[in-house]
Amino acid sequence: MTIQINDRDYAMPQKPAVVICLDGCEPDYIDEAIDAGVMPALAKVIAGGTRTLARSAMPSFTNPNNLSIATGAPSSVHGICGNFFLNPQTGEAVMMNSVEFLRAPTIFAGFQKAGAKVAVVTAKDKLRELLGAGLDCAAGAICFSAEKADMAVGAINGLDDAANWLGLPVPAVYSGDLSIFVLKAGVKLMEESRPDILYLSTSDYIQHKHAPGTAEANAFMAEVDDAIARLVAQNIRLVLTADHGMKAKHTPDGRPDVIYLNPLLEGLLGHGRARVILPITDPYVAHHGALGAFATIHVPSDVDPVVVADALARIEGMDQVLTRREACARFDLPADRIGDLVVTCVAGKAIGTAEEEHDLTGLDVPLRSHGGLDEQVVPFIVNGPMGSHQNSTTLRNYDAWITAVGMV
Repeated sequence: MTIQINDRDYAMPQKPAVVICLDGCEPDYIDEAIDAGVMPALAKVIAGGTRTLARSAMPSFTNPNNLSIATGAPSSVHGICGNFFLNPQTGEAVMMNSVEFLRAPTIFAGFQKAGAKVAVVTAKDKLRELLGAGLDCAAGAICFSAEKADMAVGAINGLDDAANWLGLPVPAVYSGDLSIFVLKAGVKLMEESRPDILYLSTSDYIQHKHAPGTAEANAFMAEVDDAIARLVAQNIRLVLTADHGMKAKHTPDGRPDVIYLNPLLEGLLGHGRARVILPITDPYVAHHGALGAFATIHVPSDVDPVVVADALARIEGMDQVLTRREACARFDLPADRIGDLVVTCVAGKAIGTAEEEHDLTGLDVPLRSHGGLDEQVVPFIVNGPMGSHQNSTTLRNYDAWITAVGMV
């Protein structure tokens, strides 16, 4: 049976297909945890299956990549290229958490329409509506977030009070427990209802706080491993990947190492002449202060973006400075939802607007963040052969489902 979604042909899975998006999972987290002996189940999966690296969609942020995985396509197709964009009609920065901004159907909705049993569990509720677009939970699909698990209702989420169902309290949104709740929910769903399609998307709280190989990171990865062991024991096809990596972005003394764009642009164009959008910004910024490695810039119509680009490209730590056309071609972005310029920075730095506009009081550890090309490399692990159609040199994290279910 062929299921065509966004110009890709998928097969109905012969056994349950599970994709885990381990948010912020820099490949080193897995290396360090396996070396420390705290991920024996994943080590066994790798020994009997496939481990390689893939690249995420750009920008390497959570929402664009979860939707790329969910649609099997880049942002130019599904339209979600960050958490915020500048609405050209109103001039206001708009949050893209609503399904109205999604331009492509999800794999989940496509499989449900084809008769598959589908379940989606995500950490933060900001993603739940987007990932659940087109799903009919009244007809058996399940889609809820750990953040609001106790508020789940059958008609909207496919079950009532998911926290009570799982037998766990609702975890704090700023905690590793939020992710472990997702994974434990996935295990119970597989044990109880055995969905054909199961997507589990975690949060990157631990990765923002703790470097690979630290005691805290390894303790978290050990809990991830326990869930993996329980899932693979149930005769599933598993693909584990990530939405983005994570890099340290601070000076040797622990201060955030930031390129603030507003003062630079004011020096070039004058006060208030340019508008910077940081697409990492969302309601949960305590652990990164809205500092990432990717930004878009809107300049007035009487300014040549190339002139601004040439000046910004000379700034130490700047990686890519691209015009809208160049960025769309390079990163597969939707032209109407980015600025006149797109900029990224190198691994050790972050991008901000102006120092006074970022609340860093929540940063109780040195800054770790993502968004640029250096955070684009992610793990891609399968509990079996990859599939002959896969090309490791062009593998993307949004090839997860074509790998998990097979290709017609």
